[in-house]
Amino acid sequence: MKLIAIAAGLLVLGNLVAPNFSLQALSISSAVVGTTVSGFVSTQTLSSSLTERKTLGRATCGVAGMQASMFEVMSKSVAEATGQVSVQLKSAGSGFGGGGGAAVGTVEDAATGKRYFYKSGSLAQFDMLRAEYMGVKAMHDTHTIRVPEPICIGTADYNSFVVFEHLPMGGHGDPARAGRELAAMHRNLSPNGQFGFDISNTCGATPQPNPWTPTWAEFWDRHRLGHMLSLAKRDGAVFPDEERLRKKVYDILSAHNPVPSLVHGDLWSGNQAYTKNGDPVIFDPATYYGDREVDIAMTYLFGSQASSYYQAYEQEWPLQPGFEQRKVIYNLYHILNHFVLFGGGYLSQANSMIHKILSF
Repeated sequence: MKLIAIAAGLLVLGNLVAPNFSLQALSISSAVVGTTVSGFVSTQTLSSSLTERKTLGRATCGVAGMQASMFEVMSKSVAEATGQVSVQLKSAGSGFGGGGGAAVGTVEDAATGKRYFYKSGSLAQFDMLRAEYMGVKAMHDTHTIRVPEPICIGTADYNSFVVFEHLPMGGHGDPARAGRELAAMHRNLSPNGQFGFDISNTCGATPQPNPWTPTWAEFWDRHRLGHMLSLAKRDGAVFPDEERLRKKVYDILSAHNPVPSLVHGDLWSGNQAYTKNGDPVIFDPATYYGDREVDIAMTYLFGSQASSYYQAYEQEWPLQPGFEQRKVIYNLYHILNHFVLFGGGYLSQANSMIHKILSF
């Protein structure tokens, strides 16, 4: 069993916590594990039930000594996971706020310079990080558009973490290639023909339920639009036309009848980039199986991609008539989510979109 442990989960808002640090290994199922165990899981060990745990390291000294012991445990675990004789990890970047409120940073092998990217948070954020791990893994396993390879998830005392391949970003690439590769990823359909995912996740920091649902109209009504309207009302929003809106959306999507494609789920421009070698990359997903148009729609929400991106996508897999209406429907979900997360003028924007949908 190959395992890797990046114990940078101790870094939360820049503070080291938990002077009694222990790290343990476990195997879990592809569906769910509990959050009460302390350990980590590699990509090779995501299978059905908890198995024997093995203590890999412990530090009970002060902060400086704890950090040294933590890096020692990390180094041994990375060496085992990668098959290298020796790995000596050191911090290669301070943690800072990432998606969903997690801290993010990098660690580096002092001998080879190989880097790993991590997110860490509290134990309460373990489910969020685990869901991101599983979503990224589903996309990575399609071998289409590039995503950072997921390495492991785990917990370390009061913290949880997820580790990914570190990609050198900041390059320029071909938008047409990105469009083609996204279409190729969308060709991967759900294993049971239904809409949803094996685990609920988050869109940003907002809970996103993904129960398997037989029809797209029902899935969107109950677990996207209806869910987000409820959260917005909890935060003070009022929607006098909610019943009309939901019926209108349900009828439009019932007539659409898409296949359940693997989607990124949060594909705005900030979650797309190119490596320094020019490879298109997508990251920070809210993955599930749904209408592929949700991804295309969101690329228009905060700016848009180059025209060659959309042309190349449609050459691979043309969009169906009525997309312009569905684009508004799908992006309403994200604007409502922005109201839930940030408040402000997003409610006015959401109401304008609702008015437009009711006019269809």
